[in-house]
Amino acid sequence: MLPPIRGADVSMTAEIEERGAVFRSGGTERELLGLLAENGVNWIRLRLWVDPRDEDGNPYMGGTNDLETTIALARRAKAAGQRLLLDLHYSDFWTDPKKQSTPKSWRHLKGADLQARVHDWTAEVLAALDAADAYPDMVQVGNEITNGMLWPEGRTPKFDDGDRAFEGEDVAAFDRLAGLLKAGAAAVRESGDATVMLHLDFGGANELYRGWFDQVSDTSSAARGVDFDVIGLSYYPYWHGTLKDLGENLNDLAGRYGKDLLVAETAYAWTGDEPEGHHQVFKPPMAETGGYEASPEGQTAFLRDLYATVAAVPEGRGLGIVYWEPAWLPVPGTTWASRAGMEYGDDVVDEAGNSWANQALFDFDGNALPSLRALGGATG
Repeated sequence: MLPPIRGADVSMTAEIEERGAVFRSGGTERELLGLLAENGVNWIRLRLWVDPRDEDGNPYMGGTNDLETTIALARRAKAAGQRLLLDLHYSDFWTDPKKQSTPKSWRHLKGADLQARVHDWTAEVLAALDAADAYPDMVQVGNEITNGMLWPEGRTPKFDDGDRAFEGEDVAAFDRLAGLLKAGAAAVRESGDATVMLHLDFGGANELYRGWFDQVSDTSSAARGVDFDVIGLSYYPYWHGTLKDLGENLNDLAGRYGKDLLVAETAYAWTGDEPEGHHQVFKPPMAETGGYEASPEGQTAFLRDLYATVAAVPEGRGLGIVYWEPAWLPVPGTTWASRAGMEYGDDVVDEAGNSWANQALFDFDGNALPSLRALGGATG
C-alpha cells in the first residue's frame, strides 16, 4: 500500500516565480518543490488547460497552464521524488460547477466527434508527459464536474438540494457526459498505468455524490458504466459542510461504490488580513462557519483534523488530501485572470490579483508557516 497522499496543487508556480516570488524556510531561500518534498509533501497536482490564450496570444493568467508549462512543473516534481496528479480541465481556462466552457478550437464538435477529440487530446497530453519522463500517477478526467463538463454538450441537470435530486427530465444528459468521461478514461488506460479520478465539489453533500455517481456508474445502461478508480472531492469547510458531514460522505461512498477517495482540493486561512492590492476569498467572518481560527495554529489544527477524518474511512480507502495553491504568493502582477481570461470565462469583474494568499502555507513574504509541516504529515 502506498503512503497517504500529502499533496499540493502548485500550478501557479511558473507565474509567480517569473514575477519574483521567493520561498524561505528558517530564513534561507529555497526551491519550492524541494522544500515541499523535504516537509513531507509527496504528491504534486497540476492543472492543464487546452489553449489559455486569446486569438491575439494574450495569456489568460491564473498560471496560464498550457502543456509546456505543465510539463516543466511536472519534471520538477518528478525530480523532487514526488508523484504527479494531472488535473485535466478540458477547457481553455478555469472550470467548476458554475462554468465548464468548451475549448475554442473544439466548439464545432458534437457527439462522437467531441468524444474522439477528448480521447485524442488526452492521449496526446499523456504521450508528451511520458516523453518528458513526467508521466502522471493519477489523472483527473475533468475538474469539479458536478454539473458536467464541455458545456453545452456535456452539461447535466443541476442538483436540487431541496428535492435531493437532479432537476429536469433530460435523461440523455448523463449519457452524453458519460460518453465524454469514458473517452477520456479510455485514453488514460491506453497510455499506461495511471489511475483515473472523477472529481466533484461540495465534499459534505452525500445526497449529491450518491445521485451523481449512481448516474455515471449505472451499468444497466450501455451509455453509462464509466471506468474510474478514485472519487475526488473538493472540501473547503467554510463552504462545504462540517468535517462530520465530510466523514459521513466519505464512509458512505467507500461502501457504496468500493472506490478509493481523495480530498483533491482543500485550504484554510492563516490570517484574516489581505495583502495590499489583493482582495481575498477568505474573509474573517468565514472562520465562524469554518470552525477554526484564522491563524497559523488554526490552519494547522484544521489540516490535522482533516487527515484524521480521511484516515478513518473504512478499509483504508481514504487516500489523503491535496492542498490547493499553498504557495501562491501575492507578488506584483500575479492574478487569477487577465482581462482576456475574464472575457473567455464570461466573468468580468473589477477584482483581479491573488485572491488566495491568506490561505497559503507561506506568509505574504514567502516564509514557510508551521502548517506546511502539518500538510506533510508532521504531528508535533
